Order: sequence, then structure tokens, then C-alpha cells
Amino acid sequence: MASDMEKDLTDPDPADSTAPLPTPATANGRDGLAALLARPARALIALDFDGTLAPIVPDPEQARAHPDALPALTALAPKVAAVAVITGRPADVAVRYGGFAGVPGLEHLVVLGHYGAERWDAVSGEVTAPDPHPGVAAVRAELPGILAANGAAAGTWTEDKGHAVAVHTRRAADPQGTFEALRNPLADLAVRNGLIVEPGRMVLELRPPGMDKGVALSEYVRELGAECVLYAGDDLGDLPAYAAVDKLRSDGTPGLLVCSGSEEVTELSERADVVVDGPAGVVRLLRAIADAAG
Repeated sequence: MASDMEKDLTDPDPADSTAPLPTPATANGRDGLAALLARPARALIALDFDGTLAPIVPDPEQARAHPDALPALTALAPKVAAVAVITGRPADVAVRYGGFAGVPGLEHLVVLGHYGAERWDAVSGEVTAPDPHPGVAAVRAELPGILAANGAAAGTWTEDKGHAVAVHTRRAADPQGTFEALRNPLADLAVRNGLIVEPGRMVLELRPPGMDKGVALSEYVRELGAECVLYAGDDLGDLPAYAAVDKLRSDGTPGLLVCSGSEEVTELSERADVVVDGPAGVVRLLRAIADAAG
């Protein structure tokens, strides 16, 4: 499904503002792109961060937005109703790693961190967030023993997100084997403490239930009154947002699903209207839409 679409957005130079728009593979996708271009001022552009705006790196603390992301966003954001970055990271971390604060042209940007539990608005520069779930503190205390008991104390890296805790296995000697070995122990730990486990690309995140990217996206669409939605993601945690766009489309709101291509995850590419070549392809797509939106 992706071959013709990927060719459109992988051959040009990332900074080339004349990169052509792709032809979505589905009728729903073609309707979504047409609606976006016809009424950009009523459209919401929603984007995951890691793997979509920022390349995946072995150390998550070193993740940074693609170097051409800010120019593409500043070209597009003034033409649409809003740009929302929806991420499992804390909102202030995504803002810092993305370089979003104080950038002229990004006044229409919001960052919905912790799957929507936190929110940063470019206009105010402030983060609003609820109190942490008590289960997160309990997991934080128990986790080192769980990792040691399963032979995963070495090679894994634990990321404390404040409202969630994530265990990364990418730096382990056997990343996939370590990931699989930890699935059940971490699921048991989460259940004991009223949390859920969100699997991703060599990461298992323990977080409170009730919020996901689909909920965050749907709520912001309603708040904004958006008449068209584009969502771009790359990982399993983006599937709820895909489902939210499908629901919006069934209710009459056009939408476009974009996959930031990855060989590690195929579930999104199989459902996407457009597949691009990672963050560089996302950047080219955003710039192409900005150019076509006039």
C-alpha cells in the first residue's frame, strides 16, 4: 500500500518546499486531504512526538525534533486552526526537546503531554496538570526489584515521567527478548497498583488508565470545533488516535491518517491513508500541505 505514496515524500530533499503532496491510498484519506486543503483554517493538525517529529534514538533523553520540523510547523501553523503535539512524554519535556517555546508562528500550538493529562499552550507558555496517580509512586518503588528478579537490571533504562514510568529495552543486549520477558511481570505490577501497561517500540510504560491519545484527540477536536483532522503517528500508542479519527470520519468529520513509517511497527502502516519515511517524511508532508494551503 505504501510504495507509491512513500515515493512522493522520500525522494526530495527534506528542506525542499516544493515536495509534492501524496495521493492517499483510501477514499476516506483523499476526502480528508481535500477537506484540509479546502478549509485549512478549520483543520487540526495532530502529531505524535517520538518517531514522528523526532527520530527514535537509543537514549530517549537525547531525542530532539527533526531539524526541519520547526520551519515546517511555522509555515503550516498560521494557516490552520491549531497544531497539537500529543505525546506520552511530560508536556514540558516535549516542549523543550521540540524547541517549541517562544517561536514566532507557533502561537496556534498546544502540547498534550502524558496522553492528554497535561497541557502546554504556546500563548501562555504554561503547563496545566493534575496530581499524579498514587500507583505511580508505588511502581517507582517496586520497579528496581522487579527488574532485578527478571534479570533485566542491566541494559534497561527507566524513564520517570512523573505521571508514568517507562522501561526501555533498546539498549539491552537482546532488546526484543528483554521486552518480551518483562511484559507479564510489568503487567502484574501495573494491575496491583491500579495502572495499565502501554507497549511501544522497545518500551513498556506503566501509566494511569482512562487517558490515551484517542481520548486526548477527541476532546481537543470538540474544544476546537475542528472540521477536519490530520493525525500522524508511528507506534502502538497512536492506535487509539487512529481509532478516534475513524470515529470522527464515521460521524462526518473528514480526517487523514498518516504513518511515520517504521519497520518495527506495521499496525499503523496497514491502517494509514499515507505512509511517509519517518520524521523526515512527516516534515516534507507538513511543508507540502503548508504550500498547498496557500
